Amino acid sequence: MPTATVDGLAIAYELLGEGGRPWAVTPGGRYHMGSPGVRELGRALADAGQRVLLWDRPNTGASDVCFRGDTESEMQADVLAGLIRHLDLGPTIIAGGSGGARISMLAARHRDVAAGLAVWWISGGPYGLLTLGTHYCGPSIKAGWNGGMEAVVGLPDWAESQQLNPGNRGLLLAQDPTEFLATMERWMLAYCPSDGEVVPGFTADDAAALEVPAIVFRSGASDMNHTRATSEAVAAALPNAELVEPPWGDTEWVDRQAARSRGEGGIFSGWYQLVPQLVEWADRAVPR
Repeated sequence: MPTATVDGLAIAYELLGEGGRPWAVTPGGRYHMGSPGVRELGRALADAGQRVLLWDRPNTGASDVCFRGDTESEMQADVLAGLIRHLDLGPTIIAGGSGGARISMLAARHRDVAAGLAVWWISGGPYGLLTLGTHYCGPSIKAGWNGGMEAVVGLPDWAESQQLNPGNRGLLLAQDPTEFLATMERWMLAYCPSDGEVVPGFTADDAAALEVPAIVFRSGASDMNHTRATSEAVAAALPNAELVEPPWGDTEWVDRQAARSRGEGGIFSGWYQLVPQLVEWADRAVPR
């Protein structure tokens, strides 16, 4: 798997397809690009004549861990913009779901790399956002507070990053515990709902200034992690956005979570179904 050095970090990536319009796909959670459904989406886009960048964000997969920046999402978004520049992809459609949607919106603020924006499963609502802060940062805060960085490296949260990139153990152990805890607390607070933000770190002014074409897939009414109201608010805030219905039923997120708990695929396994709508929108709305 190739890696690129971006902002001093080793970033794992994969390019699919030859020529064609460039896309950058970002999954959610701390899932890496090999998670079920992510590469399937990328291959489906490549089969439709597109060129697709898959990548592991810092703190996921085989990329380096990193604890810089005001928020984890902003740090990852800035690295994505740097990776697109490093690979000389040119203006790219930046796409992602769940946490990947948030990172895509933040990355699209780098206007030199963004040709368009495609997002779905946008995290939002008090429950959805506050659980993110607890999920991403809580275990590391508790472990670091009570046992220092030796306890942090033993957490399941960081096991995959160390397995896929053995150098991450040393990077984690090298963190100053006091500074690490301050970073985790700052990153946790970033998920607190704010009237001035469309999603964490992405303000109403950011949205109004983002004039690239965008497609926003409406979330299911059953989804309390990525609320329908959030998807509608994002589409309304972006000046050149289309709000569309997804190719799956209302309970897709709930159904995928249940299937994963039974060991039947991953939560992104249905993402390939987005491809016809994505390509049709891009051919019609995104200038080449």
